[in-house]
Amino acid sequence: MSKPALLSLQQALRKSFHSLENSQDSRALSNVQLSNTPLRDFPDLQERLRFKLLQATDTVLSKINEKMSSLQSVRDSISNQVSAVLQVYEQNTDSLDLLTMTERLAITPSLCDMLQWLQDAECHYRQQFLRRKTLLQTLRADDLSSLESAPKRWKSLESPSAEDCITDTLCKVSFFVESQ
Repeated sequence: MSKPALLSLQQALRKSFHSLENSQDSRALSNVQLSNTPLRDFPDLQERLRFKLLQATDTVLSKINEKMSSLQSVRDSISNQVSAVLQVYEQNTDSLDLLTMTERLAITPSLCDMLQWLQDAECHYRQQFLRRKTLLQTLRADDLSSLESAPKRWKSLESPSAEDCITDTLCKVSFFVESQ
């Protein structure tokens, strides 16, 4: 998955997650005594509104889980690529000496560096997926305090420095990739 596609996916997840802030509507509904308002004449209004809000929250959580499937695909794709590269490396370890593995040129990073960068990216995406999946598993549509704090907890999982590091890595290998 390309960097723009990944950013688009992350943005969609963030947007969906902010929809969970509708839990404030549920909190407000819980704090209102409809029996003390002109709306008391409508039978079961509070229960109907609560049902609608729970339904909307379930829909948002379902959409977030669908988007998480895309993030899982990114993680799996990167893991598969890293595994394939490491397998090629292991098959050729007898013919690759230390100098070959660590040699850097003006437009070519060392093979060791590139292997490490791939593993770092894989680790980052694996951790991001697992942390976000764990957060989603703790959420329940009927737990208002958990839903209210979810957007902040979701945002706290972001790691711009790691994303910047991956972008920097792509820049470092761009000359190498273009020269091949």
